Amino acid sequence: MTIRVVVSGTGNMGREVLAGVTEAEDIEPVGVLEKLSSDTEITLSGGGSLPQSDDPGGLLDAAKPDVIIDFSNAEWTPPVAEAALERGIRLVVGTTGLSEDWLAELEKQCRERQVGAVVAPNFAIGAVLMIHMAKIAGRFFDSAEIIELHHDKKVDAPSGTAMLTLQEMLASRGRPFDRNVPDKETLSGTRGGEQDGVTVHSVRLPGLVAHQEVLFGGQGQTLSIRHDTTGRDSFIPGVLLATREVMNRTELVRGLAELVGLE
Repeated sequence: MTIRVVVSGTGNMGREVLAGVTEAEDIEPVGVLEKLSSDTEITLSGGGSLPQSDDPGGLLDAAKPDVIIDFSNAEWTPPVAEAALERGIRLVVGTTGLSEDWLAELEKQCRERQVGAVVAPNFAIGAVLMIHMAKIAGRFFDSAEIIELHHDKKVDAPSGTAMLTLQEMLASRGRPFDRNVPDKETLSGTRGGEQDGVTVHSVRLPGLVAHQEVLFGGQGQTLSIRHDTTGRDSFIPGVLLATREVMNRTELVRGLAELVGLE
């Protein structure tokens, strides 16, 4: 069976996804959605072209995909998802900055319509393993901090990966972490953001792609768990995995842990 796919978003990650699905033997790209362009077609890097549109409903009706892979932005994803669900089209979403309220509504719609979706802040398998190991470590250490580092064009902070890591650590631990609060903070905000005792630091610099380190501290010891993404191609195996797996789902799956057998 060949999975027909529409790619939503033509930024750095969108173009990487388009190249990845084009090379997959069992996946066929059939169109591209792009809010910021009125072009009616997009040229593929290996030759040929695909229809492109800023009208989700119109393109989906014409292309008839099985799955939409969305790496766009938090304003564009909701209308794309709405158009997809109305037509029974499955979703793979890598856009970050989506509100918890919207995700809860997406979960409800997927359940009612029996349409599968995968939403993940990070599709690198190494990042999935990092979060899993941080969940385990969080049960044994009372203090933890997260440092996430991304390129300077990233629009949200902290990253979706950092927030998922934090939430999973807290769920596994079952109680807040201990956190140092200095008597004097010479420069306001130096200690970073905080939730339930976990301090989160966001670094934004040109030259970075996506990196995260989770630091744990205990009596006489520390533990560091780090993942580095040096190229966006690292996300493609996870995207292809999610695209294949979502065909067998009738509900929303958050993250890739369940898909790779970690839950």
